[in-house]
Amino acid sequence: MACDIANGRLEQCKDSISGLDSIYFINFGAYNPDSSLGGGDIVYSTVAGYEDQITAINGVAEVFKYELKGNNSFETAINSSRENGTTFFEQTLTVQFKRQDPLTHKNIKMLAYGRPNIIVRTRGNQFFLAGLQFGMDVSAGTVSTGSAMGDFNGYGLTFMGAEMSPANFLDCATEGELITLLDGATVTTD
Repeated sequence: MACDIANGRLEQCKDSISGLDSIYFINFGAYNPDSSLGGGDIVYSTVAGYEDQITAINGVAEVFKYELKGNNSFETAINSSRENGTTFFEQTLTVQFKRQDPLTHKNIKMLAYGRPNIIVRTRGNQFFLAGLQFGMDVSAGTVSTGSAMGDFNGYGLTFMGAEMSPANFLDCATEGELITLLDGATVTTD
């Protein structure tokens, strides 16, 4: 049967941490995700068991980095139906960008209009590509000034994407390795 698993898993150590460090936006259409459509720009690992890990993404000239701190999360819900014979993975990224400014205000509008692919970097230096094939849509958001002096001032966004597989691991552990994986793409931070 084609959906048989190939290995087990031992109990893991308690040495990991949670949370997000940063996200990198890629404008949708910067790469071709589908190998059946003219070759594709995604290169996957050839190591047994790691065939879903991405080792290179070609065609991306620029990524836009947003540093994160505080209440941010990335989750994947598995939606599987025996009756329909379908399975898909709903990826949800919730982020907060502190403080309002004119440039971010415009970028928030463009993110809401578009459907970017998003690289998620965890505090444990794992990198995932959310919205690999179909992109991530802004499904909710707020622009908030707060009411009390200590309240949150900034942008809160929720991105959602539905994909045929969970967000793929990227074969990198640092931003420098990410740039190499992206074939030398420029990282823009301002």
